[in-house]
Amino acid sequence: MYRKALQHLLDWKTADTRKPLILRGARQVGKTYLVRQFGAEAFDHLVELNFERKPGLADLFASKNPTRILALLEAETGLPMIPGKTLVFLDEIQAAPRVIETFRYFYEERPDVHLVAASSLLEFTLEQPSFPVPVGRIEFMYLGPLDFDEFLMGTGRGHVLDYLEQFDFSEPVPESLHQKAMEAVREFMLIGGMPAAVAAYARTHDHKAVEGIKQAILQSFIQDFGKYAGRTDPNRMRKVFDRIPLLVGRRLKYAQIDREDSARNLAHSLRLLNQALVVVNVCHTSANGVPLCAEMNENLFKPLFLDVGLMSSACGLNLTDFAESKDVLQVNQGAISEQFVGQHLLYRQPCFMKPEVFFWSREHKDANAEVDYVISEGARILPVEVKAGKRGTLKSLQVFLVEKRSRHGIRINAAEPELHEASFALPGRTHERYRLLSLPLYFIPQVRRLTAHFD
Repeated sequence: MYRKALQHLLDWKTADTRKPLILRGARQVGKTYLVRQFGAEAFDHLVELNFERKPGLADLFASKNPTRILALLEAETGLPMIPGKTLVFLDEIQAAPRVIETFRYFYEERPDVHLVAASSLLEFTLEQPSFPVPVGRIEFMYLGPLDFDEFLMGTGRGHVLDYLEQFDFSEPVPESLHQKAMEAVREFMLIGGMPAAVAAYARTHDHKAVEGIKQAILQSFIQDFGKYAGRTDPNRMRKVFDRIPLLVGRRLKYAQIDREDSARNLAHSLRLLNQALVVVNVCHTSANGVPLCAEMNENLFKPLFLDVGLMSSACGLNLTDFAESKDVLQVNQGAISEQFVGQHLLYRQPCFMKPEVFFWSREHKDANAEVDYVISEGARILPVEVKAGKRGTLKSLQVFLVEKRSRHGIRINAAEPELHEASFALPGRTHERYRLLSLPLYFIPQVRRLTAHFD
């Protein structure tokens, strides 16, 4: 299955400054598959160890001597350890955290060895004060679900993606292609980007079978709660996990999860889901400069679920709900669209950067305003509004532009793409002009490329 992240791994292989790499992401987003694909395409041999299935394999790393470790790996697997031709893959590394300590020695003594690890719950290990993280001697890579571009490739519509990647506003998108792409968006919102679900849909187009796979994935996350033992009550974790998909796009108040439980306890359970990368908090930022995280308020946030397809299943939505909706942005009162856009903006940056996205709001006695998402491209800060229908008001975006003295904004809707000069007049202010990048949902993965047309 096509993954954009494969190119980062190929670049990592030949980089002069290469360090042992840890691939981070939620369960079942395709980390193991990606590394195996990388091994098959770029190496002669793949040495794969899974510490969750065989915890005893950690003993091979006890000496912390890279040369000794390589000899033991060769004896254990029967595969040759040839620099540049053998990839060492340590899966579920969180089950043997002390193995990570050896990465510093591989970096210092055997930089010729290509060493990759993968983990779903690594954050639980890294936060322990007694665990010595080899800072500066490892690098991280983040992987999320398939994005819409990858979904197109995975479902046999690479020709549509070829067109989208070449689009430059010089000509309008043909109406037939626009409708075809919007129909694919509708499919993606229901199926989502979890590799197993996409693969099943591409193979069978059986929505019932795909739904069964998604439900199994949701259950696997719940089963993982047992691994949080001692950190929180599993029943509380289940309660938070079940409620979050219903709260996407809304500022979270813990009473919305359980009025009888304390905010402190619920916040702790939510933090664990954040660490497992199943939920992401879209925090408020004042957005006065970059980086946006410098002015974020961690106590004011909107939750974002891992994947729009899983969210659809968790909310009880089915094919009929999407088929009967005249405007896909209005399904589930727009929360599905906000999830779709949010998960793409979250992973829009290079995969070696920690995923993050923010929102902005202003509370005023006469005029409140809230922008769905705020992103930065270079030094430019861009407000992003997700609007149902082909037009829709942009008052909050316009308030943001005035307050931040900005002249660029992004609207996501169901209309054909357009980059044009727009104007507005807020009460008590002179006429304002700005450039509006208006994009249909299917162009979300192309946001970084298309914002270059602002220049």
